[in-house]
Amino acid sequence: MQIDFNSDLGESFGLYSAGNDANVLPYITSANIACGFHAGDAPTMRKTVARAKALGVAVGAHPGLPDLQGFGRREMQLSMDEAYAFVVYQVGALKGFTAAAGVELRHVKPHGALYNMAARDRELATAICQAIRDVDAALILFGLANSELTRAGEALGLQVAHEVFADRSYQADGTLTRRGTLGAMIEDPEVATAQILTMLHEGRVRSQQGTWVSVRADSVCIHGDQPGAPQFARAIRQALEEQGVLLQAPCTNKP
Repeated sequence: MQIDFNSDLGESFGLYSAGNDANVLPYITSANIACGFHAGDAPTMRKTVARAKALGVAVGAHPGLPDLQGFGRREMQLSMDEAYAFVVYQVGALKGFTAAAGVELRHVKPHGALYNMAARDRELATAICQAIRDVDAALILFGLANSELTRAGEALGLQVAHEVFADRSYQADGTLTRRGTLGAMIEDPEVATAQILTMLHEGRVRSQQGTWVSVRADSVCIHGDQPGAPQFARAIRQALEEQGVLLQAPCTNKP
């Protein structure tokens, strides 16, 4: 069995420090780096790319809504033209830093509310995927497994990695439990590992309602801003490797 292990990083900006990137990076295979809208800034983007390069971690762009105060987790009304432009702008910004560092920009994963909105809204998902394809058609889309976002990416010919979550619970419709809701976050590494293994081996996850939801697990995410993230990442990686799971970033179909 093989799976990618990703985390959302590079979310500090200015004098504000978020997450524990230096101690999470050694345990993951793909880093989703904030691009300045919901979090991150130019120096942080550059530093995070350099850290990922040094550890051989694949680099991806993590574009979000223009909402620093709400960390990109508040839904916003936006036109499809705005969604397209926001994604092109942010992916292009990180692509500049990867080019300067001699690193391949491997993937794009929308952040927070933009990710969750696109998982439900095919029109928004298509605008995001079109933006990714127009910047670089070889980029891999990371999206919620079996969602409108992954379906839109596949329809446009993008290489798609269906993403599942180690530290989040699911609803019966396959969406993630809203943050702030009881049980939304999984904080026990053993519970998280069991959820991952079930998704890998059985292609399903148990929802909070007790029903089984079909998923495809190409990449598993933990959030770098949660308390104890490095210890959580280490425990999950160790448990997966003990079960014979190979942790490896997805390779692009680029010729």
